[in-house]
Amino acid sequence: MNKVRVCLIGCGRAGMIHARSYAGNVKRAELIALCDPSEENLKTAQEEVEVPYVYTDYRDALKNEEIDAVIVVTPTKFHHEIVVAAANAGKHVFCEKPMAESTKECDEMIEACRANKVKLQIGFMRRFDRNFRRGKELIESGAIGQVTSLRSNTHGPSEPKEWMFDVRHSYGPIGEVNSHDFDTLRWYAGCEVKSLYAIGHNFRSPEMAEKYPEYYDTCQTILEFENGIIGTISGAQYVKYGYDARAEILGTKGIVKVGTQQANAVETTTADQRNIIDSVTSWRNLFADAYVAEANAFVNCIVDETEPEVNGQDGKMALMLVNAGLKSILEKRPVKITEVEE
Repeated sequence: MNKVRVCLIGCGRAGMIHARSYAGNVKRAELIALCDPSEENLKTAQEEVEVPYVYTDYRDALKNEEIDAVIVVTPTKFHHEIVVAAANAGKHVFCEKPMAESTKECDEMIEACRANKVKLQIGFMRRFDRNFRRGKELIESGAIGQVTSLRSNTHGPSEPKEWMFDVRHSYGPIGEVNSHDFDTLRWYAGCEVKSLYAIGHNFRSPEMAEKYPEYYDTCQTILEFENGIIGTISGAQYVKYGYDARAEILGTKGIVKVGTQQANAVETTTADQRNIIDSVTSWRNLFADAYVAEANAFVNCIVDETEPEVNGQDGKMALMLVNAGLKSILEKRPVKITEVEE
């Protein structure tokens, strides 16, 4: 296979990031189809990327023998159904996070792809960001000695939608934003989490407290890894200062600080002796290059017949940690990962 022909399933805001990546930035692939149940989304997407095939039903798209792979960027509740169907149709699969609604669904998705001998990659794009990758390289080089603790944060500026206030379905920030942090720390630690303890509170939407008493917009999680490394994760929604995703790796011989909250390398000093630095406003800006690198990695593993860098097991483990974190917040106690459904 010289060129992978791709269909995007889900043409909303996040889906179009992938569409733009494949529209000229992925040399070994070609975006040939779009699929979305919304005619409006399809029309807008087609106007921008102009592909030969458009579908409102993913089942029709999977019947197209010209399509080699699908990019699944739909609401999470549809991931399992679409991924299993795509695998059974012989299509390679890239699936955005969170992978599914349960670890049982994750297992079924992994098995369907294995049985049909197709690739399955999960959308944790931070692993393809040059700064986060450099952090991993420094760990493996021994530059800072033995890793003792890890820290990661994701703070997002978006105002919560109504459905997000029900954390039994949305998970809240620990699922909405911190799933990336869980994956990053697993990747950096090189092993699994043994136990965790998470605390969350609602600071920014007090008017929703009566209707949604379990909702929280800010959380802190402490993790104990099986190899003894200590991890901490900070999550927040509806912050006012911009989009913030950074990590820190502390070792016995030094420290690595990954990422920046600055939008650029420009700093302004005004007459009233104030320093002003522009803030990153969106994950779409911060990780634009990482999305392209992620797409290239997916296509390369298909063409070169290698294993995806971020596989179904990574997606499943991130979901298990999200579930354990929410359980800890709601039950107000530490949770061992063995307590969570596998």
